[in-house]
Amino acid sequence: MSRRRIGFWYRLAAVIAKPPLVVLFKRDWRGMEHIPGQGGFITAVNHNSYLDPLSYAHFQYNTGRVPRFLAKAPLFKPAFVGAILRGTGQIPVYRESTDAANAFRAAVDAINSGECVAFYPEGTLTRDPEMWPMVGKTGVARVALMTKAPVIPVAQWGANEVMPPYATEKKLRLFPRRTLRVVAGPPVDLSAFYGQEANAEVLRDATDTIMAAVSELLGELRGQTPPAERFDPRKQKGNTK
Repeated sequence: MSRRRIGFWYRLAAVIAKPPLVVLFKRDWRGMEHIPGQGGFITAVNHNSYLDPLSYAHFQYNTGRVPRFLAKAPLFKPAFVGAILRGTGQIPVYRESTDAANAFRAAVDAINSGECVAFYPEGTLTRDPEMWPMVGKTGVARVALMTKAPVIPVAQWGANEVMPPYATEKKLRLFPRRTLRVVAGPPVDLSAFYGQEANAEVLRDATDTIMAAVSELLGELRGQTPPAERFDPRKQKGNTK
């Protein structure tokens, strides 16, 4: 099939989530024309708030191309939430397990079936002090090179102002009314990596190319220049020893 039907569960999720998003927040959406109308594709999205999956999903739902997220397996355990995640076709990821490879296979199958799979390449909320995208993990590049599907970079800003990441006080900052900004860019050109062995160096370079596109879009949203070097939490941990 060329595109996933929205279906009952996605419509139910929209009925629950869209009204508060519309009422509580303003929206600045750009680049919807870059979301493919047909065929499988990947989106690579920055992650700066627990709220931003709703902001991004709202944006893409309105394009008619619903995303399938790679989500942490524990999120599927609560009965109602798990039912919605499974019903909407989200893909569980079992970290530190051989089952993690199954998520990539499921992602490849979904893309080859004409669907959209959304990746958060950072793997977690950004820890960059200035909230820029961190160094990405290579799963998105691996799937992109296996499928040769378009990779659409997506940047978002604003959800972090409502629900800051790693805030010591878990409070929603709903007032004054914030603007949730989302922008999609043109497909990332990964053609230079096609035909190469998908070794660690190639995957890292392809991932850096994807993250550079996401960072550039975020710079446009923020009216700032992204840092020349992305924050690497692994190096940070090394410096604290």
